[in-house]
Amino acid sequence: MTSIEGIRKAQRAEGTATILAIGTTTPSNCVSQADYPDYYFRVTNSEHMIELKNKFKRICEKTMIKKRYMYLTEEMLKKNPNMCAFMASSLDARQDMVVEKVPKLGEEAASKAIQEWGQPKSNITHLVFCTTSGVDMPGADYQLAKLLGVPPSVNRVMIYQQGCFAGGTVLRGAKDLAENSEGARVLVVCSEITAIIFRGPSETHLDSLVGQALFGDGASAMIVGADLDTSIERPLFQIVSASQTTLPDSGEAMKLHLHEVGLTFHLGREVPALISTNIDKPLNEAFGPFGINDWNELFWIVHPGGPAILDQVEAKLGLQKEKLRASRHVLSVYGNIVSACVLFILDEMRKKSMEDGKATTGEAKDWGVLFGFSPCLTIETVVLHGVPTTL
Repeated sequence: MTSIEGIRKAQRAEGTATILAIGTTTPSNCVSQADYPDYYFRVTNSEHMIELKNKFKRICEKTMIKKRYMYLTEEMLKKNPNMCAFMASSLDARQDMVVEKVPKLGEEAASKAIQEWGQPKSNITHLVFCTTSGVDMPGADYQLAKLLGVPPSVNRVMIYQQGCFAGGTVLRGAKDLAENSEGARVLVVCSEITAIIFRGPSETHLDSLVGQALFGDGASAMIVGADLDTSIERPLFQIVSASQTTLPDSGEAMKLHLHEVGLTFHLGREVPALISTNIDKPLNEAFGPFGINDWNELFWIVHPGGPAILDQVEAKLGLQKEKLRASRHVLSVYGNIVSACVLFILDEMRKKSMEDGKATTGEAKDWGVLFGFSPCLTIETVVLHGVPTTL
């Protein structure tokens, strides 16, 4: 008689969860950050707020963002004027937009990842979908599965309303699924559309203006598996470990609430300091088992919640300037794409390194860390190991 332990062992993969492909996409509508204050105050009928507009210009300049991609257009806003007010009932209109578009944007990213992977969609066994943009049933995972045409036997997991740290959460989940399911190939998709958070300016809620200056739209996807067939699959990064920690007494530092007016945003000024002050503990816990304590030996994928977070993490850890180059680049050309952002950074880093004729990461030891930050303040820490490869 087969033992329960024997069955359990047969269910598990033998290898380490590995990222096999990455795909990213954005809406076609691109906005220049330099022009955005004029556009924003015009479309929200707020041009009379001259002093506030000047403050917003300074906020936009400090973001270090050059451009962003946004699904929301001026024509859409004209049809939905309540979205241009600071607090007006508009959730139905926002939901109608994101419920339809979030899965479609996810499909574009997923199709790119599947194409790079090079294997049939029928080989996908699990689908993990993540978004902060809207909630619906059946969910965005079901809609994406229909759009892609994956088998009905695919095991779906839907993650809603987790914010920016969820780019690390999905990696943690994909690792568990791939390593505990023999033969699994996990498609992970993060798709974000900021129509749910767009609103007009308020003279008493300047943190909302920060959100209007930071967030962009986009979707990213990856294929994760263990027990690879390297004759037909190309490994990129091994997911060595993944963990989550919540900083004590930080529940008020960053908050988002879903109301009839859409998703409201609060960001405390203490957020960059809270993250940088506490960043060394998860680092030491993650890399202590490997005897690594020189942080400049690692490659870095840091969620760019804003330039102040990157600056303070860099200063606290004594990182060389080039370590956060990929994070700063993605922030500058896409803005903060919430959960999708870290995969954009990972993709940017590996492409740049391979263009330079280096391995996946271009680092001597190919060890790296991925950090996601978001409300509460929650930190996702993922240890990655790059696999030498070529485009």
